Amino acid sequence: MALKGTTNEERIWNFCIGKGMSKCGAAGLMGNIYAESGLVPTNLQNSFEKKLGYTDAAYTAAVDNGSYKNFVRDSAGYGLCQWTYWSRKQALLAFCQSKGTSIGDLEMQLEFMYKELSENYGTVISELRSATSVLQASNAVLLKYERPADQSSAVQRRRASYGQVYYDKFASKATKPEGGKTMGYTNSSLVDCVVKSPNHSGRRTHSIDRLTPHCVVGQLSAESIGSCFTSSSVQASCNYGIGKDGRVVLCVDEANRSWCSSSNANDQRAITIECASGMKEPYEMNNTVYEKLIKLCADICRRNGKTKVVWKGSKSASLAYEPKSNEMVLTAHRFFANKSCPGDWLYSRYGDLANRINALLGSGTTSSGGSSNGSTNTSVPSKPNTNFPKVPFTVNVIVSDLNIRKAPNGDIVGKTGKGVFTITSVKNGWGKLKSGAGWIYLANADYCTIGSSVSGTSSKPSTNVSKVPYKVRVDASDLRIRSGAGTNYPTTGEYTGKGTFTIIEEKAGTGSTKGWGKLKSGAGWISLDYCVKL
Repeated sequence: MALKGTTNEERIWNFCIGKGMSKCGAAGLMGNIYAESGLVPTNLQNSFEKKLGYTDAAYTAAVDNGSYKNFVRDSAGYGLCQWTYWSRKQALLAFCQSKGTSIGDLEMQLEFMYKELSENYGTVISELRSATSVLQASNAVLLKYERPADQSSAVQRRRASYGQVYYDKFASKATKPEGGKTMGYTNSSLVDCVVKSPNHSGRRTHSIDRLTPHCVVGQLSAESIGSCFTSSSVQASCNYGIGKDGRVVLCVDEANRSWCSSSNANDQRAITIECASGMKEPYEMNNTVYEKLIKLCADICRRNGKTKVVWKGSKSASLAYEPKSNEMVLTAHRFFANKSCPGDWLYSRYGDLANRINALLGSGTTSSGGSSNGSTNTSVPSKPNTNFPKVPFTVNVIVSDLNIRKAPNGDIVGKTGKGVFTITSVKNGWGKLKSGAGWIYLANADYCTIGSSVSGTSSKPSTNVSKVPYKVRVDASDLRIRSGAGTNYPTTGEYTGKGTFTIIEEKAGTGSTKGWGKLKSGAGWISLDYCVKL
C-alpha cells in the first residue's frame, strides 16, 4: 500500500497513525527516528562512511546490486532506526529481498519496523497506541526499542522535544472543531515523571482557556507533589506539579478536570499547576521553579492553539473576561476560596508571568489591566528585584505595611513603614535589617526599590569581565543556546554539543553566576557556568 504524503515526515506520520498509534505515540516514535537517522531511510552511520569508504547513496546501491557482501556483519548502523546488530540487519535484508525493493526503501523499512515492534516489542507497540504524552511514547521507544548507549534524562528530554515538533505540526490538523476551540487533548513533553491521581471528574466539559498556578506549600520534589494526591480520601489533585528542582510531574491528564481551585467552573477550563514553594507567605518559589512554570505554560498554550496569555489585574476583571479563541487567561485559587494561594510572591508576578510566556509564544507583552493587588491602574506590574548590590546596601520601602520577620519566611515580628533602610545580608530574596529588627522581603518590586551599596558601589552585581575574544571548552552535550544573555531570554532550540567555542562578548544575566558568553558563530548566548576557559 503506497504511503500517503509529500514529505518523509508526513508519510511516516500517516503510516504510524494508520497502524493505530495515538498521536502522542506517533510523535514519540518519530522523535526517536529523527534522532537516529534524520528520517532518512538510506542513512549510513556517520562514523562508518569514512571507515567503509561509502556515502549513504553508494552504500545503499552496493547492498542493492550485491557488490557489498558484508551488510549483515559490518556493525554499521543503517536506515531509519539505525539497525546495527547483525541479527536485526539480517532480518531487515531478508525482509527487503522478500519485498523486492531497495534496502533504502522508506515504505519497506516502515513495514519492517512495525513487524519488529508487533512481534518482538509488544509492550512498546502497546504504549505507542495508548500514549497520552509525547514523553511517555518517546521513552518507551528510547529505553525499550532503540536502547542507545546514552539513555540519560537529558537524552530523554531531547528526543521528546524532537517528537513534540512533529506533534505540533501534525496532531492539531484534525483537532480544531468549529469555533477554533481545541479539544484534542495531549500532555506536555516536559513531563519528567507520572504519578497519577484518582481525584478528577473525567473528561472536562469546557475547552482549555485558563491557567491556574498554585503554591504547594513546601519545597517538594516532583514525585512528592504527585504523592500528595494519590489517595482518594484527599479529594484534591492538579494537572501538573513542578518540583523544587524544576522537574515536572503529571498527575491528571489535560483532558480531565482536576480538583484544585475550589471551583468546578474554573477547573473545567483551567490547567492547574502546583509549584514547590516556601511554607509561609509570600510562599516564594525559586528561580528554577519559576522558569519551568513559564516554559510549561507556553507549551500548554501551543498545544491548545493559544498564542496569547492575558492577565486582567484583578479577580473581577479576570472572571468577567471572555477570552478570544487564541487566548489563555491567568486565574488564581484565591479568587474562589479564602486562601492566599498562589501566595503573594507569585501573584505579584502575574503580569511578568504573562509577558514571559507571551515572549516564548512570540506575541510580545500582553498583560492588560493593572497590578496584582487589585488596583485599576493600567501599568504592567513591576518586574521582580533579582539583582542585589554588595552588602551593606540601602532599600526604599514604598509600602506602609511591609512585614518584618524573625527569619526569612519566618514569623512576623513587626512592620517597617515607608522609608530607607540598610540591608546587611541577603538570602533567597530576603534582606536582613541593619537595626537587628529582622528580615524583610526584597524581591517584590511593588514593596521596595533597591538602592546602592553604602560604600557607594553600583547597585548592579559586580562582574569580572574577561578580555574577549577567548575560547571555552564545553563538556556537556546539551548546553542550551539562548537568544540573549539570561534565562529570561528564550532558547533557540539548539544545543552546543561537546567541543571548543569562541566567546566574543560577555554579559551578566539571570540564571548564571559566571555570566553569559556570546558565540562567535552568531548562534546565540551560553551560560559560562558550564564552560572551561582555555
